[in-house]
Amino acid sequence: MSSQQEMSLVTANPPVNVDQIFAEVDMTGGDSSPIVRATVVQASTVFYDTPATLDKAERLLAEAAELGSQLVVFPEAFIGGYPRGSSFELSIGARTAKGRDDFRKYLASAIDVPGPEVERLAEMAKKYKVFLVMGVIEKEGYTLYCTVLFFDSQGQFLGKHRKLMPTALERCIWGFGDGSTIPVFDTPIGKIGAAICWENRMPSLRTAMYAKGIEIYCAPTADARETWQSSMTHIALEGGCFVLSANQFCRRKDYPPPPDYLFSGSEESLTPDSVVCAGGSSIISPLGVVLAGPNYEGEALISADLDLGDIARAKFDFDVVGHYSRPEVFSLNIREHPRKAVSFTSKVTKDETVKN
Repeated sequence: MSSQQEMSLVTANPPVNVDQIFAEVDMTGGDSSPIVRATVVQASTVFYDTPATLDKAERLLAEAAELGSQLVVFPEAFIGGYPRGSSFELSIGARTAKGRDDFRKYLASAIDVPGPEVERLAEMAKKYKVFLVMGVIEKEGYTLYCTVLFFDSQGQFLGKHRKLMPTALERCIWGFGDGSTIPVFDTPIGKIGAAICWENRMPSLRTAMYAKGIEIYCAPTADARETWQSSMTHIALEGGCFVLSANQFCRRKDYPPPPDYLFSGSEESLTPDSVVCAGGSSIISPLGVVLAGPNYEGEALISADLDLGDIARAKFDFDVVGHYSRPEVFSLNIREHPRKAVSFTSKVTKDETVKN
């Protein structure tokens, strides 16, 4: 079944003619505020098949571009996969041969950054003239990171954010990010950054992003519970920013069948059509208005027009790092340098210094 047949389209505004799409938005003054059309993708990974997942991503990106989208946000771990339900057969003080092999297969689905998959994603962004925010599983050596990649509409790779704090068993599978990858990119459609899943609950991380002036706050996630919407609305109100939350919608059949892949503790109760992640993707304005979603029905493209003037309207009430801050009482220090386990310092001899 093609992605066109699979996808439902949920949009807060009627589609626009693709010929009217512009790669950049006029951010200069005037009576009217800039409008940015944004789409969050709610769809499943092709698990253990990164080339097929990239093909699916391109189909979805093409559909979003047809809607007139200038910004497209994909879910957490879309490229490489979110290993939902998998225990990797871990227990304290013990590993199994199957668990180690599960990790080997998962590692094989991850991507290098930079690398050929990043180049292809950049080509997609350029082809469809969209700003692209993509959740991936990144590998560096034999360590994996849950990462978000950013691309501009000209196909330029802008940078990445690595998840600072994996949750629960994720900590045994993924490494930890550091302060060197908490970017907010100043683009022609607004200042864009991302926090992944439950790290959105970390007040210090959010404050760092607010201090960098974030306007379009992307929140790729794996949390499909209704309570997630409360967090997204709170962040939109707290930060005076648009919040775009993208989650996968997955059925059991979107993962490899048993015994290749097992949902620990629940496999016996699942059928191929059982929903294992219900989505809930949404777009929320700085004033706390839900512009689109949440969608719990299936794979979907969820779109809305963002009136960037709402940022100023919201911050008139509350500017968390401006007139509502109390720097004489509270302060936050952020260490942005990379944390490396090993560093090398070359010894320069006296003769080499003379030659230089």
